[in-house]
Amino acid sequence: MRPYLMLSAMFIWLASAMTASAGEPTLTLDVWPDKAPGETGSIGPEKVIDQKPGDKPVKLLTNVTQPTLSVFRPARDKDTGVAVVICPGGGYNILAFDLEGEEVAAWLHSIGVTGIVLKYRVPRREGTPRDRPPVQALLDAQRAFSLVRSKAGEWGIDPKRIGILGFSAGGHLSAWAATHFDERAYTPIDDADRLSCRPDFAVLVYPGSMDRKGDTSSPIAHVSSTTPPMFLAQAGDDPVDCRNSVEMFLALKNAKVPAELHIYSSGGHGFGLRPSAHPCCTWTHRCEEWLRDRQILTPAPSK
Repeated sequence: MRPYLMLSAMFIWLASAMTASAGEPTLTLDVWPDKAPGETGSIGPEKVIDQKPGDKPVKLLTNVTQPTLSVFRPARDKDTGVAVVICPGGGYNILAFDLEGEEVAAWLHSIGVTGIVLKYRVPRREGTPRDRPPVQALLDAQRAFSLVRSKAGEWGIDPKRIGILGFSAGGHLSAWAATHFDERAYTPIDDADRLSCRPDFAVLVYPGSMDRKGDTSSPIAHVSSTTPPMFLAQAGDDPVDCRNSVEMFLALKNAKVPAELHIYSSGGHGFGLRPSAHPCCTWTHRCEEWLRDRQILTPAPSK
């Protein structure tokens, strides 16, 4: 086989392995001990949406009323002690649960990181304007961070190295949680809520609009010197304007918050981390390099 063909085949094999399932989660737990707060109206039972012939094969969830955390632990000999809460996208109406959730956990699993997929509440509840994100999602994300920190000792996680990673609407949610941690959006319910809900770092991949005029949830307007470091990646031909990412990067720079931005020439929206001919599919390599450069992936001391 010619060298370039061998390299191409190797890339395809590695990319496929990277996006393979991480298997069944180590455990799955409810985000809330009882009924989730902030519920309005009735949306029916949770379901997987049937796809049309020719659609990209994606597991799409909707009508989520019971948020959960699916925890995927790496092998002990690879475990860095780092954890990442993953927020799938879907316009706050659905969750691309495998493309932007379980497959991301598999990649994190491969680099020694505990991937924790957050199944947050969708769709928008009754009374939520179409041009505003639903507060229920923020409640779920804030609670998820406090809950994960409360389990850090049990799960072998460093409570100071817990990040958030999101795509599209999940990218907006990740930025929202990373800039609105100083005021909890719900009344604390137990000892877990005594712990911080601030992410230690954030990764935003083709995030949704983050600076709507008059929107109190605007992440860009709430960037400060206490905002955690961020990595951002988006395609220049994304129908969701890539200036979302550019303006967020500039806000972080002005606040002197460490950040890295990648705008790829092509790839559109919703590429996740599945292999393709577009350069955007290399974002996970750049993200891993950033995590190592920030010394976030420094292995935990042996016990």
